[in-house]
Amino acid sequence: MKIKAIVFDLDGTLLDTLDDLTAALGHALGALSYAALDKARVRRYVGNGVPRLIERALYFLINGVDPKSDSETIGDRELFDACLSVFTEYYDKHNADFTKPYEGVSEMLAAAKCLGLKTAIVTNKYDGAARALKDKFFSSVDVVVGAQDGIRPKPAPDGVKKALELIGVDKSQAVYVGDGETDMKTANNCGIVSVAVTWGFRDRAVLDEYNPNFVIDKPSELFDALKSHGLLD
Repeated sequence: MKIKAIVFDLDGTLLDTLDDLTAALGHALGALSYAALDKARVRRYVGNGVPRLIERALYFLINGVDPKSDSETIGDRELFDACLSVFTEYYDKHNADFTKPYEGVSEMLAAAKCLGLKTAIVTNKYDGAARALKDKFFSSVDVVVGAQDGIRPKPAPDGVKKALELIGVDKSQAVYVGDGETDMKTANNCGIVSVAVTWGFRDRAVLDEYNPNFVIDKPSELFDALKSHGLLD
């Protein structure tokens, strides 16, 4: 069946947000008298939303090791809430200081429109920031679904299902494009064709573990990959 829509992850897929996330996290940690983390470590911790980023960062700073799973938490809700509050206040003002689309992304989205495809963004970034960044950089994208009450974060399928409902496309006529293991799990949980991109926050070896339907190294390869497998004319 030919596709009618493409659902994209945001951070690491459409936008390089790592510098601004690192700065916001450093600001929040510093306000609580903790050391900032380097960008390489922050890169490993992103992908599951700001709350999980903060949880991972605090866990490392308190215990000296990375958390092995999402069930490992610091247990100090007051500290966590304080850090999240400072982060959010800062990031709302500075989420586009250094953030920019990856090379070729704007052209990829323009090509999607020329092909008559609907487009959506589904992200674990909190909804307010997701909408602000979508409006600033990607006004042509039809809908954005960020982290919000009533929608479980990825890899749960809720956000993708909501986005497809809003644009009126069945999952059998859509593909999901993302840069991380959370995205590949999301696609699997949705029963939707997955496209992994290698320019984002995870290395190809990590992506290959989840057996994506397609792997692309630059945005211009997306439509050739889909056409070669009969998903586009």
